Amino acid sequence: METVCHKQLIFESLFSKEVVADFAGGRITSDAGGLLLRELDQRYRIAENAARCLHDPRDGHKVKHDLLTLVRQRLFAIARGYEDNNDAATLAKDPAFKIMAGKAPESDGDLASQPTLSRFENRVTAKDLRRLCDRLLELYLKTHPGPRKVIVLDMDGTDDPTHGRQQLSFFHGYYAEHMYHPLLVFDGRDGFPLAAVLRPGNTHSSRGALAVLKRLIQKLKQAYPKALILFWADAGFAVPALYSYLEDQPKTRYVIGFITNNRLLAETAPLLSKAQRQYQETGEKQRLFTSFSYQADSWDKPRRIIAKVEYTHLGANQLFVVTNLSRKPQFVYDDIYVLRGDVENRIKELKLDIKADRLSCHRFLPISSGYCSTLPPIACFGCCATTSRARNWLRLRSIPCGSSS
Repeated sequence: METVCHKQLIFESLFSKEVVADFAGGRITSDAGGLLLRELDQRYRIAENAARCLHDPRDGHKVKHDLLTLVRQRLFAIARGYEDNNDAATLAKDPAFKIMAGKAPESDGDLASQPTLSRFENRVTAKDLRRLCDRLLELYLKTHPGPRKVIVLDMDGTDDPTHGRQQLSFFHGYYAEHMYHPLLVFDGRDGFPLAAVLRPGNTHSSRGALAVLKRLIQKLKQAYPKALILFWADAGFAVPALYSYLEDQPKTRYVIGFITNNRLLAETAPLLSKAQRQYQETGEKQRLFTSFSYQADSWDKPRRIIAKVEYTHLGANQLFVVTNLSRKPQFVYDDIYVLRGDVENRIKELKLDIKADRLSCHRFLPISSGYCSTLPPIACFGCCATTSRARNWLRLRSIPCGSSS
């Protein structure tokens, strides 16, 4: 039976107006939501400021796609879930993406192709990346105006598996894979990304952390001179250089995970016996806390260690943190340190939502550029913290400025 295709259907008129169904389609898009993101970009000038950080050696008389248009095209593509440059083949004609890039949807030509975007990313230099990182911090200051009582810096590293023979891809024993080892810093209160450094795969967690921290704290103290800065991280960042630097900074506190050793276990042995005895008597999970002064052989002075001693049907579980806060041990652990686990959700957002771990280049600098390109979208388009996340941090107002003795 022959199929009849209608280009239009005319229905009964309504209020003396014709009702017509047209199946011609025209130029349509499924990414109109990106126009809302464009409004945020217009407000904070993210793409414009990013473009100013990048050098452009091309002959201006022969340029078809200017630098700002390329930056917008790449940033909005990442924000809309098109993380690979190959997607440009289908997006170059999309009317919504043309508007997002600052082009007229009908009269202007197509956006840049995949080869043009690949050349754009491969032109990046180390100086460009440094300027991009500085712009990211400036964006944070712009979106967080006014005096601040507490600023939380949450630093963490993550694994980024590599594929093929990418530069500086090495095997990491802890993660048991060939990888890169990015260093990330977030605002611990609302998840705003503050810094990202792509590092070789065999890098220790703390490598480069002090340099990044110095740059951040210097600029944050200039912008918020009365704010208390709280730094937290896991045991991978438990190195004396970080302790010493943070202790020398006014109104700066830290809570850092600490690796278990025999001296610490000997110190908490009586508390563990007590927890075990109470569990045997009650059959209920026992959680006890204590703090004590401890000095490793490589330290120039003793520091405060907080211990959590737990006993359940699975047996003993002991965890330690080093800190210069003077609050009660359980408060420091439960109400401050435990909350730093939320940074894992921010890293998941980078990997799963923005596809920051999509490593399509061979050279290290273009890969670093691609990694940095994922931060402005998640910074601007996700900078408003959810109500529940903000509520968790109300407790931080009670952190005292005094350090432990």
